[in-house]
Amino acid sequence: MPEQPEFCMVWPWTFFWTIWYFVMLFMIYVYRLSLNYRDHLITAPSSAMFGTESSLSMFLNTLTPKFYVALTGTSSLISGLILIFEWWYFRKYGTSFIEQVSVSHLRPLLGGVDTSTPNNSNTSNGDADSNRQSVSECKVWRNPLNLFRGAEYNRYTWVTGREPLTYYDMNLSAQDHQTFFTCDSDHLRPADAIMQKAWRERNPQARISAAHEALELEDCATAYILLAEEEATTIVDAEKLFKQALKAGEGCYRRSQQLQHHGSQYEAQHRRDTNVLVYIKRRLSMCSRKLGRTREAVKMMRDLMKEFPLLSMFNIHENLLESLLELQNYADVQAVLAKYDDISLPKSATICYTAALLKARAVSDKFSPEAASRRGLSTAEMNAVEAIHRAVEFNPHVPKYLLEMKSLILPPEHILKRGDSEAIAYAFFHLQHWKRVEGALNLLHCTWEGTFRMIPYPLEKGHLFYPYPICTETADRELLPMFHEVSVYPKKELPFFILFTAGLCSFTAMLALLTHQFPELMGVFAKAFLSTLFAPLNFIMEKVESILPSSLWHQLTRI
Repeated sequence: MPEQPEFCMVWPWTFFWTIWYFVMLFMIYVYRLSLNYRDHLITAPSSAMFGTESSLSMFLNTLTPKFYVALTGTSSLISGLILIFEWWYFRKYGTSFIEQVSVSHLRPLLGGVDTSTPNNSNTSNGDADSNRQSVSECKVWRNPLNLFRGAEYNRYTWVTGREPLTYYDMNLSAQDHQTFFTCDSDHLRPADAIMQKAWRERNPQARISAAHEALELEDCATAYILLAEEEATTIVDAEKLFKQALKAGEGCYRRSQQLQHHGSQYEAQHRRDTNVLVYIKRRLSMCSRKLGRTREAVKMMRDLMKEFPLLSMFNIHENLLESLLELQNYADVQAVLAKYDDISLPKSATICYTAALLKARAVSDKFSPEAASRRGLSTAEMNAVEAIHRAVEFNPHVPKYLLEMKSLILPPEHILKRGDSEAIAYAFFHLQHWKRVEGALNLLHCTWEGTFRMIPYPLEKGHLFYPYPICTETADRELLPMFHEVSVYPKKELPFFILFTAGLCSFTAMLALLTHQFPELMGVFAKAFLSTLFAPLNFIMEKVESILPSSLWHQLTRI
């Protein structure tokens, strides 16, 4: 089991500080008793030898219970201030300040070695380096199934008064549009120059006005794209605009294809025109899918993937998988998975959970947890359970949405793989496919939580994938709207130091209050507690006194 450097480093220091505090109080109390006892043993002539100790005894004897109340109350106040600061720091940064300082500064001074490096020897890429944490795991991706702003996102806003998209998400989309739909030579074509400025506009009405201005000059494919995405209020209107964009985009693509080898400027134009054409065809296929023409959508997606096989950044195969599942064409779904569910290709929730759905479909209609517990799992059931565990390890947020334990919202335009945003995007479109397979959700409900027993520390060690990235919560909070409660995995538990400080603060405050209100009763309780605590020691001392000669014991006492 991987070590927990924060916990192991901090709790001994906290425990030592607390024990030292109570030991000092106890030593003061015991020293007072010992000095009083010595005053009875020491004769008057020899008392001068202990003048300093007598003065200390007088000082300690003058201490009233109020001193101990003040001392206890002060420690309680300090503990409370530390607790409040730790709680605030933990809520803001997700880690304990004391733990962070201990690991970063105290551990190197004490010669500690960080042994928390994850060991990924069991990952699907068997020869991968065990201590490599892929930065791309926290990369934000364009949602392959993103909705239309005008026809879907804006309609949601009109009905509910809520904004389904965050500023961060829309800013990422603006950057994507500038990357895909503009190039350095746009100034050579007046309409493209206008659209280059339009994609940078923050105001939606300014963008729409700029698109109409560009269309007054010539048929501009990117202007039609902007109007279809943001001005069209229905999918039918959006499809009409995309068809006009397709006509203009194909003309630009053919012209730039003939000139692409004449220089870098023409090559950049051709690359831009290719991106525009692929985007238009993909959105047209999505319009067909939304309007119920699913077979037509599948044909358009297949043709697009065959015509542009290298443009995998659009993840058109995920659109194809969803459409094939709608047609219940599971053989073709399996064929697509065989091509894209490969070790060398990046995974997604769509790939992993669709593979799990197909394996669950073979056994889910007859699956019974009671029967399985009696006779054990068959080979097919074991394969289905392993596929579910694999999918849950990749993205543990999805099952709660599929099982309707959490409410769905509109998916964002960008997703974070293995994050809550990807889970929402997957469940929003694929929940109906799981419901259509009899018993699939029941099998998922019975088996998905078993994944977490295989990876008790997912941030440090994975099973089939790399350790779960720690950046998902922060990125998802930027991508998802404020009214949505972001799903967090693994659940962050309060650090030991905060819990210990809270207990210490409450305990000392209670002692201070009781001592102030009932000093005599607390004194009796303290004496009874100490006498009970030291009963074994007194018993041993009595046995020692009975064994040793009285003269020797007297000499030891004088020493």
